[in-house]
Formats: sequence, structure tokens, C-alpha cells
Amino acid sequence: MHIIKNLSEEAYKKHYDKQGYIMLRNYFSQTEINTLKTTILKFHEAWKVDNQYFYEHEAFNSSLITGTEYLDDKDRFTLFNFISSPKVMAVINCIIPNSPAFMNTQLFFDPFQKQQENFWHRDCQYDHHLAGQMKAIQEIQPMHLRVPLFNEPGIELIPGSHKRWDTQEELDVRMARKRKFSSDALSSGQEIPLNVGDLLVFSGDIIHRGLYGCDRLAFDTLVFDSEGDFVDYIDDDCLPSETMLNQIADPSLFKNSLQLKVLSNCT
Repeated sequence: MHIIKNLSEEAYKKHYDKQGYIMLRNYFSQTEINTLKTTILKFHEAWKVDNQYFYEHEAFNSSLITGTEYLDDKDRFTLFNFISSPKVMAVINCIIPNSPAFMNTQLFFDPFQKQQENFWHRDCQYDHHLAGQMKAIQEIQPMHLRVPLFNEPGIELIPGSHKRWDTQEELDVRMARKRKFSSDALSSGQEIPLNVGDLLVFSGDIIHRGLYGCDRLAFDTLVFDSEGDFVDYIDDDCLPSETMLNQIADPSLFKNSLQLKVLSNCT
């Protein structure tokens, strides 16, 4: 397994470009995680009540965490400050030096139904058929920054698969065909356990699956190079207000998203 420690920014980017992920152990302090956890748990508990049937029957994640539906401005500001903090922005700017933009946030948790299986996927498969997926992995890809709030089994991924098409085994399993299931083991898979304080950064189009267990609760921020065609995934309600922007130490990530929205509306 490729776990990076004490390497230069150039080495981090080189590793990400080649392997499709980087792993930063003990990157955040307990204080930073505790502050984030308090806000995330507030969202999660309110979301579960409001989405009880979905949560108890099929859900394994939620999204739009920075929106106004479940959190007040104070809590949203806490999340915006974490996302735009020097530690997070240092990693984002290292991997995406060309005007990175904020896309969305997600929260990953264990399914309520313990028998529910995890599954291999590329994020792009939810928008494209196979031909489109083949094209998508040759283009700009969104990036996840995953912060576990509890020690958990983590994620399993196929290093380098963000830059290449599936092998026959990978495709049959990922697409659940030829008597295969999307939860089947893959010989090329590498498991990456996550502990409190870690930061896992990975391409959304790498072949991957979450590993359930230990009451996992992982907060993901999704970002992308502004040259990518992802503006439609930006939800206005999940962006900071003008007042918040003026109070955030480094609002560049959100300003880039707002600029893309403006340009999109003009075309």
C-alpha cells in the first residue's frame, strides 16, 4: 500500500496523479475533529429524523451538509471554515493548482440494515453509460477529501484505476454481471483503514467502495478543477453568503464556484 509520509508537495501531486489517492495520517488534531464532529452529528441526527424511511431501508450517505435545511448559519460557518482551513486548502491547492472549486459535501455512514452490502463503483457511472465512463476517466475528475470522525474500516480502492479502464474482472464485478455481484472481492483491491485525524484524498472516478463497520461516520468534501464540467453539481444553497465569504480566511474555493455559476448563467 502506498502511504505517503513527509514528502514534498511535488511528490504528493505525483503520487495522486499516478495512483489516484493520497493518505495523510494524523493530519488533524483532536480539537479540530471534535469541533467538526459536533456540527456533523447535529446535521446527521436531524437528517435521520427527516429521512427515516430512506435511512432505515437503503441509505449509506447523505449530501448537501453545508446547506440551510438542517444547520444554522453558525454551524454552516464552522463547516466552511474547516473546508477552507490552511490544512485543507494546502492539500487542495497541491493537487489542483488551477482554480479549484467547491462542489458539494457528503456524509458516509453504516447502513441501518446490517445485511446491506457495499459495492464497487466509479462516481461517473451514475451519470454515464460505459462509453461515457470511458471518456470521463480521460478528463478532469472530481476529488474527495474524506475525514473520518471515528476509527473505521475505511475504504477499498484500485490504485491507478482512475487513469485506465477496468480489467475484465473489475468490470464484471462493478457492473454486477456474468454471475458477479458488485460487493464481490477484487484481487486488485487495497484496503485503507481510517482513524480519527486522518485525511484520505481520492479521485471520485477511481474504482472504490466503502467498508462498513464500527459505526463509521466520514465527512467528504468534493472539489474540482474549474476547467471541469461540474458546475451543475453546485447547489446555491450550499455556498456561503456574502457575509460569510467576507469572514472566511480563504474564501477562494467558494468564490471560484460562485464565479462558475455566474458564467454558466450567462451562457
